[in-house]
Amino acid sequence: MDPTKPTDPATSANQPSPAIPPTRTFQELVDEAEAAPTDGWDFSWFAGRATEERPSWGYARAMGERLAQATAALDIQTGGGEVLASARKLPNLVVATEGWPPNIVKATALLHPRGAVVVASPEDAPLPFGDEAFDLVVSRHPVTPHWTEIARVLRPGGTYFAQHVGPGSAFEVIEYFLGPQPEAGRDARHPDGERAGAEAAGLEIVDLRAERLRMEFHDIGAVVHFLRKVVWMVPGFTVERYRSQLLSLHERIAAEGPFVAHSSRHLFEARRPEEA
Repeated sequence: MDPTKPTDPATSANQPSPAIPPTRTFQELVDEAEAAPTDGWDFSWFAGRATEERPSWGYARAMGERLAQATAALDIQTGGGEVLASARKLPNLVVATEGWPPNIVKATALLHPRGAVVVASPEDAPLPFGDEAFDLVVSRHPVTPHWTEIARVLRPGGTYFAQHVGPGSAFEVIEYFLGPQPEAGRDARHPDGERAGAEAAGLEIVDLRAERLRMEFHDIGAVVHFLRKVVWMVPGFTVERYRSQLLSLHERIAAEGPFVAHSSRHLFEARRPEEA
């Protein structure tokens, strides 16, 4: 979950929202969450039901500033295209990649009117572009940054600017359903490891910042929708499979208040050096 302001494209965690009426039953909340669509990265469904603090650096705004100065840009794993579409000005050449078919359809409908082309490309495949094709590559929450490919498609002097999911993100949710996880899983996506990967690919680190941010789930429907949308958190999640844990958590939220977790984010800016 990543609720942000409408311009970023979702709901601000800082705006007060009415609480879900306590008369809603467990089954009503679950049924509503199961019926909600999960395509794209629009998190406005969570308004009034869940919040997440936003990183202090304001990724969408900063990305938009860099796009306005670029000549050719690539957005990797664009999701439904919502973040890229939030930029006020796009370069003359803009391409976005996405691997999940429902998101490809949504991103195409959203980005084509802005002059951006959406290319269907699996997240683990080489980028389908020639060497030195872009002076700016951006990405918001890539599953895995493929540093050699990013360095290859960047022009000398070009920039990679992204917001990554960091280590141990939302582990309170994961471990509630799956139990204690190996320490190696907690350290995955550590910014130090990603720094090393970027540098090994020949990129220079310009900026690297990390923050841990509070998440609150105010009703069990928000938890269900989150796990249906962010499918890698609890692989194979279904309501029937985890019904007893969901019911127990529903009762806990009703008695004690929101279920609190913490997301992990880092801002990553790297540059391909100019050729000598």
